[in-house]
Amino acid sequence: MANYLVVVESPAKAKTIKKYLGASYTVKASVGHVKDLPKSKIGVDVKKKFKPTYEVLKTKEKVLAEIKAAAKKAGKVFLATDPDREGEAIAWHIAEEIRGKGKKKGAPGPEISRVLFNEITKKAIQEAIKHPLELNQDKFDAQQARRVLDRLVGYQISPILWKKVRRGISAGRVQSVAVRLVVEREREIEKFVPVEYWSIEAELAARLPPPFKAKLSKWKNAKPELGNKEQADAILEGVKGAKWVVASVVKKEKRRNPAPPFITSKLQQEAANKLGYTAKRTMGIAQHLYEGVSLGEEGQVALITYMRTDSVRLSNDAIAFARGYVEEKWGKDHLPATPNVYKSRKSSQDAHEAIRPTSADYPPDRVKSMLDRDEFRLYELIWNRFVASQMVPAVFDQTAADIAANHATFRATGQTLKFPGYLAAYGFTADVVSEEPELEAGQELEKSDDDEGDRNKALPPLDEGETLKLVKLSADQHFTQPPARYTEASLVKELEERGIGRPSTYAAIMSTIVDKEYVEKKDGRNFLPTELGTVVNDLLVTSFPAVLDYEFTAKLETDLDDIEDGKEDWVKVLTAFYGPFAKSLATAEESMRDVKREEQVTDLVCEKSAHPMVIKWGRMGRFLACSGYPECKNTMDFTTDEDGKIVPAPKGDVATSEICPTCGKPMVLKRGRFGRFIACSGYPECKTTKPVTLEGIVCPKDGGGLGEKRTKRGKTFYGCVNYPKCDFVAWDKPVPTPCPQCGKQTYLLEKFSKAAGRYLACPDKECGYRLSLEQPEEAAAVAGTPAGVG
Repeated sequence: MANYLVVVESPAKAKTIKKYLGASYTVKASVGHVKDLPKSKIGVDVKKKFKPTYEVLKTKEKVLAEIKAAAKKAGKVFLATDPDREGEAIAWHIAEEIRGKGKKKGAPGPEISRVLFNEITKKAIQEAIKHPLELNQDKFDAQQARRVLDRLVGYQISPILWKKVRRGISAGRVQSVAVRLVVEREREIEKFVPVEYWSIEAELAARLPPPFKAKLSKWKNAKPELGNKEQADAILEGVKGAKWVVASVVKKEKRRNPAPPFITSKLQQEAANKLGYTAKRTMGIAQHLYEGVSLGEEGQVALITYMRTDSVRLSNDAIAFARGYVEEKWGKDHLPATPNVYKSRKSSQDAHEAIRPTSADYPPDRVKSMLDRDEFRLYELIWNRFVASQMVPAVFDQTAADIAANHATFRATGQTLKFPGYLAAYGFTADVVSEEPELEAGQELEKSDDDEGDRNKALPPLDEGETLKLVKLSADQHFTQPPARYTEASLVKELEERGIGRPSTYAAIMSTIVDKEYVEKKDGRNFLPTELGTVVNDLLVTSFPAVLDYEFTAKLETDLDDIEDGKEDWVKVLTAFYGPFAKSLATAEESMRDVKREEQVTDLVCEKSAHPMVIKWGRMGRFLACSGYPECKNTMDFTTDEDGKIVPAPKGDVATSEICPTCGKPMVLKRGRFGRFIACSGYPECKTTKPVTLEGIVCPKDGGGLGEKRTKRGKTFYGCVNYPKCDFVAWDKPVPTPCPQCGKQTYLLEKFSKAAGRYLACPDKECGYRLSLEQPEEAAAVAGTPAGVG
């Protein structure tokens, strides 16, 4: 009997695929990349057409040996790694290792083929095996070009930053552009000058309830000027004692179309806005749903299609499944005569379908008991969006009424849901809904003058010429608001609209800029640039304007897409980039501002030596130091108040960007007997405190936050903030990534050993899953070489 080898990336996917293939198939998992550029040197020979040097990762030697051993026994090898550039690179490297170095073409060995599938279902797997492909040189070159680009940027800019700012920090080709967006938005906010304006609103009663509100829309047949209290008071005076009469009533039918099925960026935005998930968490859960979850007696089942895509295209089978489900559940009146077809963005590669459920056999309610809370919520989001995309529009009855009062015209609007259409997929029905349902990400309701006012409620019956009773008339002061800080959702949207990054990179960008301490999350949601992020951004924008240019970065993304499509040569793209970049490197070495050696003299005096205190830059950012150094080594942290005045922080405290919710003073990071905690700097007058919690992860026992704590002997551990009600503890740092192997654990533990270095491990010892973090980017500081983050 013939023996075949199938190689995938993850053990969970291997388990799912194995059940669809016969006993003659062996399925092995590479667990990600098996080869990469070396971590101790740049690994790219610029003079030899940017030739990269790849090495087998030490943590993958055993895995690769098992794959090669299985390949020797196989008559044919199917490389079924993910259907994207990274997956193609993994397949390419595995093929090289199986064939062996220096082996001539046509030499004895197994036949190697590439197989691609968008979903892990029996039909998709068997069809892929029946129709194998050749390895894609263009797709591999596109991945190789990105990898080399990121290595050249990271490994050559980072040493300069080490010298000029602080050791251990790094620059990245795409992440640095994301940081620039955050920094520039913060400066917009700082420069923003609020402008006063007023609004006037009348509460009115008709002959039938309910009472309703109307806003001033015209004054003397023109748009009212309401820039200050005097103007508002003049209009209030002008309508005193007026007769309130309905001047006109216009009724319209409004239709709202469903949104297309999810692409990666829209899924990340929607999961952030509606579920509060980070992009990294969303992709981790989606990966698990794609690779397969245990559904009791049915075994391992993949619930969604490939989750890294920028296309809204659906297969004919998928459309048929959606239309069949809609007709059966809601009837033909909820089904359009022909399938809804959506257009992808011009920049879309359209390589994969949109993100959708794999089968009509698994509606959310059926699998709810077998999924954890996070998995179910994300799956339900994907299911509803997909089903709704193949339904008819929702229909609203909208009413707009103009009400005259002397020289003033007030506008009242309201609407009711007449026919739910696609909103039925979200649980709305015409007989119970009066409020307007939330818009999905990327969807807008058609705007008109009739949309002003309160659209969310129904108006009472109104007739032209009808006299109304004034219940209340009020004028309210407002101020224009600065632009909002970026959240993960809005930053992903901004990058996507600018053509920066691709579906596979957004989650990494979001987590990297936080991990590198270039931005932090204010209130756990809004991105705020750190002092380090602002300084590094300004240095890079000045010294490497092209690398940090939005249009230039988007153009590189297009070039990479063209390489994948066979329209561009990857060496030519790198050559065009590297010439100007090399000149910028040479200039930056000489002229970049040396932040490390700068000292800013302050009015503060050292309490130990009476020398002036100066502001210096150190590993943890700016700090106060005695100018009498090295004779006096006194240092302290500080904050600045609203007027820019320097306020020394109490000894041992570290300033944070948080504001005390009780008294409004800055919060500081303190260290107590049992670990770090955040407290008000106004102590002892204000005793507000809060624990330092890990971002993006909750206690697996009771869902509370996990905080960093210390034992009496000073050893760090992580425990539930609800102790003593919950006694969960972990000696290693929990990371919000579900275990891809057993699928049972919602988190992994970050561990370290001298032999293996840093790695992630499943908390379930019986599972035994491990993932090395000793990749070039993560391990560069350990190896003594700065990390490039692409």
